[in-house]
Amino acid sequence: MAGHSQFKNIMHRKGAQDAKRAKVFTKLIRELTVSAKSGMPDPAANPRLRAAIVAARAANMSKDTMDRAIKRGAGGEDGTNYEEVRYEGYGPGSVAIIVEGLTDNRNRTATEVRTAFNKNGGALGETNSVSFMFDRVGAIRFPASAAQAEAMFEGALDAGADNVESDEDGHEITCAPDDLGAVRDALEAKFGTPEYARLDWKPQTTVPVADEETARTLLKLLDTLEDNDDVQRVQANFEISDDIMEKLG
Repeated sequence: MAGHSQFKNIMHRKGAQDAKRAKVFTKLIRELTVSAKSGMPDPAANPRLRAAIVAARAANMSKDTMDRAIKRGAGGEDGTNYEEVRYEGYGPGSVAIIVEGLTDNRNRTATEVRTAFNKNGGALGETNSVSFMFDRVGAIRFPASAAQAEAMFEGALDAGADNVESDEDGHEITCAPDDLGAVRDALEAKFGTPEYARLDWKPQTTVPVADEETARTLLKLLDTLEDNDDVQRVQANFEISDDIMEKLG
């Protein structure tokens, strides 16, 4: 297990983006509804729903709003049929990008995602064209206040996690996808509710983006994708220096 994060600036940027996105509730409500519809409405028996509830709580969604979304899905009141979709491609600087979404119209979403890539120096590829450069992992994140780095490391080790990366902003724990539920439950019992617990894509290596204009275009592409209501999550394998990030604001 390791304690240093080589993906620090990616995590920082994604955290800032998540915090200020005006559409985050729309995405969370959609995930709550789909999770409840695809499995048991009881989060104890539905790991995906439980993860969605954790994310909704972290975004300060009210209990009433969560309950309504879950009831719509569990009771079949939401007549919309959402499909899970994944798109893969390359952004500026040959950065590999994976886009995951929930949509009620695959053609619309595919067109919008393709347009975002084309207008921002990227190219949409075929399924599995870049995912081989990422590892599928269970990802659990706690705020820095949850525990000291050493205590989190020991707790994660005992829970069966594969890796811990701690910094001043928090602790990122990764594990095998099949172990996500067990590791999450063990850590939650010790450290409280995490900020999120989900399946994620972790880059095997990162691509340095050293040119300011390339970085600007890349971040614009990622922002455009994240702003799409049908897009739930975007992961990319870039690394941008602190100096360039500061210049870009």
